[in-house]
Amino acid sequence: MTWGGGSFGERAHCVLAPNANMMTLDGTNTWVLREPGAARSVVIDPGPLGDGHLEAIRAVAGDIGAVLLTHHHFDHSEGARELAELAGCGVRALDPAYQLGSEGLGGGDVVEMDGLEIRVVATPGHTADSLSFVLPAERAVLTGDTVLGRGTTVVAHPDGELGAYLDSLDALHALAEAQSITAVWPGHGPVIDDALAVLGYYRTHRQERLAQVRDALRLLTPPAEESLVRAEESLARGEESLARRVVEMVYADVDPILWPAAELSVRAQLAYLATRA
Repeated sequence: MTWGGGSFGERAHCVLAPNANMMTLDGTNTWVLREPGAARSVVIDPGPLGDGHLEAIRAVAGDIGAVLLTHHHFDHSEGARELAELAGCGVRALDPAYQLGSEGLGGGDVVEMDGLEIRVVATPGHTADSLSFVLPAERAVLTGDTVLGRGTTVVAHPDGELGAYLDSLDALHALAEAQSITAVWPGHGPVIDDALAVLGYYRTHRQERLAQVRDALRLLTPPAEESLVRAEESLARGEESLARRVVEMVYADVDPILWPAAELSVRAQLAYLATRA
């Protein structure tokens, strides 16, 4: 499926960054949000520098009133400061290291811009500083890397934490069940029109992966409870051999080029299981 960004609803335009690869899918989705008839826009995740991406954003955004970040990863945040300085506005993020100006950002905040309302939901897990943004007028949620438009995301251990990620999926699923959100506008890949279905799938997928990791541990270092203790000790020492062996079993059907990313998720899974052994 080819994805190229474009306009969605009455308030959003996705400018696709030219940084496609195995991890970013088609590239980073930079979202430009503006209330109909308003003068100023809000830009979410300006993405990378270079290749004319900031110029493409400015051509769509016009007068930019604020830049927001879903999380700190380079492919989302690199261009934020330069874009904000060009626009004369601030960068708001959960991590103070990525802020420009006096205003931060956190769960429960409401960002308003010329009639546009954006509600901030804390969704840690992919990273500790991950946020999602709900547009009530569109019943859409911008998820950054918490939910992707294609495939599933990485829980980037040790910054990312699986227990937090599962809680974040539950929180988003509850919003979808309440019909507060019906669409997902992700940080990579195409938009998803059925938020409830994809969030249900993500929750089920994570539980299935956990079961597969448990089974792998039983085979690699039985009994299971002892395996989890050893896994925790291995992670504490920074050893990756057990995590890699689990990847080779559980992700055997995945392109090996993605195994380093899968290993981050496995290490997060091992840490999660060790705390519940």
